[in-house]
Amino acid sequence: MPSLSIPRRFILLLVTGLTLGATQPAQALDGTSYVTSKKQKGSFALEAGGKAAPLYASAQDWPGVLRAAKDLQADIHRVTSVTPTLTTDQAPKGREVVLIGTIGKSPLIDQLVRDKKLDVSGVVGKWEVFVEQIVDKPMPGVDRALVIAGSDKRGTIYGIYDLSEQMGVSPWYWWADVPTKPQKALYVAAGRHTQGEPKVKYRGIFINDEAPAMSGWTKEKFGGFNSKMYTHMFELILRLKGNYLWPAMWGNAFNDDDPQNPVLADEYGIVMGTSHHEPLTRAHDEWRRYGKGPWNYQTNADVLREFWRGGMQRMGTRENVVTIGMRGDGDEPMSEGSNIALLEKIVADQRQIIADVTGKPAEQTPQLWALYKEVQDYYDKGMRVPDDVTLLLCDDNWGNLRKLPKLGEKPRAGGYGIYYHFDYVGGPRNYKWLNTNPLPRIREQMQLAHEYGANQIWVVNVGDLKPMELPISFFLDYAWNPDNIKADEVGEYTRQWAAQQFGEKHAAGIADILAKYAKYNARRKPELLSQNTYSLINYSEFATVVADYNQLLAQAETIGRQLPAAAQDAYFELVLHPVLACANLNELYYTVALNHEAAQHNRANANELAAKAKALFEKDAEISKRYNAIASGKWNHMMDQMHIGYKAWHDEKADKMPEVQTIAATAATAPALSVAAAVQKPQPQPASGAAFVEADGYVSVEAPHYSKAVDGSQAKWQTIPDLGRTLGGISTYPTTAPITQPGGNSPHLEYQMQLSTAGPVTVQAYLAPTLNFTGGEGLRYAVSFDDEAPQIVNLHTGMVADNGNRPWEKAVAENIILKTTQHTLATPGKHMLKFWRVDPGVVLEKLVVDCGGLKPSYLGPPESATGTKPAPAATKNSVGQR
Repeated sequence: MPSLSIPRRFILLLVTGLTLGATQPAQALDGTSYVTSKKQKGSFALEAGGKAAPLYASAQDWPGVLRAAKDLQADIHRVTSVTPTLTTDQAPKGREVVLIGTIGKSPLIDQLVRDKKLDVSGVVGKWEVFVEQIVDKPMPGVDRALVIAGSDKRGTIYGIYDLSEQMGVSPWYWWADVPTKPQKALYVAAGRHTQGEPKVKYRGIFINDEAPAMSGWTKEKFGGFNSKMYTHMFELILRLKGNYLWPAMWGNAFNDDDPQNPVLADEYGIVMGTSHHEPLTRAHDEWRRYGKGPWNYQTNADVLREFWRGGMQRMGTRENVVTIGMRGDGDEPMSEGSNIALLEKIVADQRQIIADVTGKPAEQTPQLWALYKEVQDYYDKGMRVPDDVTLLLCDDNWGNLRKLPKLGEKPRAGGYGIYYHFDYVGGPRNYKWLNTNPLPRIREQMQLAHEYGANQIWVVNVGDLKPMELPISFFLDYAWNPDNIKADEVGEYTRQWAAQQFGEKHAAGIADILAKYAKYNARRKPELLSQNTYSLINYSEFATVVADYNQLLAQAETIGRQLPAAAQDAYFELVLHPVLACANLNELYYTVALNHEAAQHNRANANELAAKAKALFEKDAEISKRYNAIASGKWNHMMDQMHIGYKAWHDEKADKMPEVQTIAATAATAPALSVAAAVQKPQPQPASGAAFVEADGYVSVEAPHYSKAVDGSQAKWQTIPDLGRTLGGISTYPTTAPITQPGGNSPHLEYQMQLSTAGPVTVQAYLAPTLNFTGGEGLRYAVSFDDEAPQIVNLHTGMVADNGNRPWEKAVAENIILKTTQHTLATPGKHMLKFWRVDPGVVLEKLVVDCGGLKPSYLGPPESATGTKPAPAATKNSVGQR
């Protein structure tokens, strides 16, 4: 992996005269820092010797800027225990002052620009850009100033919060109780500091599926989803350099529940929206409260238009991206009688309302049309909306993008966006409890969006917010500039995120835990687990899964014991709890599986296993209670979500103990089953000339362990560390490279194997569950042995991303697409298995050659040994591998 001296997350950093060492209070998530606790040549003393530089902003600036300046004041105190003064009327006197302001809004900043003391090149006129720069003699009576200037309101706010983060204040200080490390002094390095302009214009989160956890929490702590709660959320979004929010809507109505909600959102600088099925700023629950008649435009158009008009009138001049279009009542499909002409009329009427109420052409108000589920079918059949409307493309609710813009298509003025999911209520099953979203897959899918030009809006369903801290951070950081975090840098991003929350000492170990538990959870969502998920006998699969999780738990508990008391709450919330809970859950189902097997065979320990399973079930409830009691009960109810005992796709009323079986003591005639976990160590890249050796009738190879990668003139192979269910994935980039015909010297991977017998073999390809985002017949790859003609395989034959489609439900539930080809080998010995690129976006995770001995399992057999048997070694710069 290349050095992270090239900025990752954000940044163009031009810093001079700075030597970083142990004196820095914190690093940004790109591994850089321009704030230290030791004076450097030309640096600015933000706080030194018990004195803090005063903060000064113009009273004429945006209220949100002045509010964020108060946060900076509090953050400096949080770090140094010294509180700087903050004035907005009269310039403070002193040697060094912090000047804060927005270009075109702050007379202080505008005067510095006129006097040519502040360089705003690359800032003025841009979207959400800031610059931090030390200026000499900025005004009478002041020797030096640290200037934080923004191109607009949020640009200035981001500059303020960037400085706070550099000082060592985590964006998650409130939402995850992350402690701030005290510093005796704070110095800002000389130079010009900026992050440039974000690549994605609107970057935000959607609070959804919020009952029972977040709804119970908000009701107890704040009295509901009101402005007392939302101001904490607004601040978090801005500290993470997001700008956009779809608010909670399960029985909630952001604008109606508390009139201060939209007022404060606008003051803070948050662009509001409503979800994909809530037109013209009206929450769905408002129709329940105030609507008259059916939610049907064919029979109740006049009432609906007035309802929507009220939403636009209430919006006023506040920043919103207005949802247009219509789905059925309660986020259901429209009726069978709905047609494209009717939907186009709905959109036209809605845009007329927008124009009438705002008093300006509709195209001057940002709008989106979400192509969610069946709405995409309307688009595919020819429905169109005006060019200024952003087309919000969607995933399948399971993190796999359904559709992307066609390459070469005429650009839209409104552009394209993405609606993504970390949480979902729907088929094949709800997943709401814990984080099941590995960063490598998020990045791989959102890189597709970026390369295909869907960069206007990125919004992600985060459920209750709390269990999703790391993926939320990553999603918003990646949205700022997707080019800045490469596939092989996701592990380093995770390490730096861990360091930001808990310090450098244990960052690598914590990052490994964070990556592994998300990988393990993504193999099959916890809500989908059962005693039948993994094989009890074959390859010691279930025992190995449980052993891996328990080993991860031991690692997490060891690190936890070494952290200071101030970090314990944050560590439990962010790291220990999900590992503890999921290790216990997997062991519960494993124990149930052992119990069923023991009862079936009258084994002596059947009843003992039944009792153990019941104890593990009770332990699950105790773990949730422990979370709810953390931080003196601050997060009570956040772990109220049921997750055991699903009978259908939706939530049951409460967790239900899996069924166990007991036998009469006199019936015990067989000894206990003994299953040992397999000891699996990551294999290295095969040595030159090494071959994977057939044993027990199969050869199993992890995709990144190719013998040779043959690139094309445009498409190049790239390993994606940690992606998928086992080691990692591999695909070709850029994803915009054209289709290739397999054969000859076209892009392919080669895997050398030593096979014991000749005859028929079956090749199983384990592929990430990527959807047919290009809109053709399906994404394809090809397979061949040696010099035979490649067999082309379509990933998506018979697959439609919709409930009831068995191939899709199986793919998302198992987080894999498994495809097979048949081959006949004339002789035993060495053979070269070739995996050929055809279409972009196909991600290979594993290849298994069944020579007649392959046994059923969930993850496939462990990787085969190579002929040279080199010493095991982990893949470089990667975390989370098993």
